[in-house]
Amino acid sequence: MTAQFIRSLAAFPAPSEKGAIVTVGTFDGIHRGHQEIFRRVKDACKVGGLDSVLVTFNPHPKVVVRPDNVPMLLTSIEEKEQFVPDFFDGKVLVLEFNEKLMNLSAEEFVSSILVDRIGVKKLIVGYDHGFGKDREGSIPALQVLGRKYGFDVDVVEPVFKNGSTVSSTRIRKTIADGSYNEALELLGHYYAIYGKVERGIGLGRKLGYPTANVKYSPRKLLPPQGVYACWAEVAGLERDGMMFIGQNHFNPTQRITVEANLFDFDQDVYDEEIIVYPTRFVRENRKFDSQEALINQIEKDKIEILQVSNKGEKQWL
Repeated sequence: MTAQFIRSLAAFPAPSEKGAIVTVGTFDGIHRGHQEIFRRVKDACKVGGLDSVLVTFNPHPKVVVRPDNVPMLLTSIEEKEQFVPDFFDGKVLVLEFNEKLMNLSAEEFVSSILVDRIGVKKLIVGYDHGFGKDREGSIPALQVLGRKYGFDVDVVEPVFKNGSTVSSTRIRKTIADGSYNEALELLGHYYAIYGKVERGIGLGRKLGYPTANVKYSPRKLLPPQGVYACWAEVAGLERDGMMFIGQNHFNPTQRITVEANLFDFDQDVYDEEIIVYPTRFVRENRKFDSQEALINQIEKDKIEILQVSNKGEKQWL
């Protein structure tokens, strides 16, 4: 699939005569529920021959609306650019979420953006969708606006997994509770951590296990601290490996690091973009009395990880 990211409303092309099938949302995590919405957009475009447009926001709306209660992100905007094309084919309009946008009424948002600039003919949204000032753009309100401005509203029902609705909130809680494998099931794909390779303290190389340290987004929700099997994409290559997330007790900075030791890989990739996928939790983070004890444990971790094939497809099957 191909998705064209457009970072401002001013840069968005004039709508086609046929119009567009549009969906709007934060889409944090690009989870199974989001994927169902994208599938519905794709199917509707096939039938009507219309353009497909996804409207999303940066930063997360709660940064402006509720700055005291901003969730950590499952998917940063950079990660969305990487992974939305795996599930969505069409234009992706990224709107800067600021006070001006926050204060638009639902009708102002619909008329000035969805109708006038995008040419919406059908709006496909999730069952719990709401936008506009004070989230007044509820499903019933959107249906009224659709009749007024000449577009249909299609509501996608919730997707259930293990008896409960799949949602970004549920996935965040699942990760925070340490149930990483369950979080992957809810997402429907491997969890990705994107950033640039930065210099660490060099301990991994000293121990015989050089690592690529990922400069991840400070808003990124990290999986529980510990050691994982992983695979990574860097410098145009894909490699299996093992990774560590957490506080390295030999690191005087005491910061949470994300670092991956990639198998059969010995390139200088500092400042290169990297995407690391922790595929399986191996063990918790713990403190070692000496570097020798740490080396012995890393050797055991590698043996365990090599017993399984880590590399998977981007899309969970």
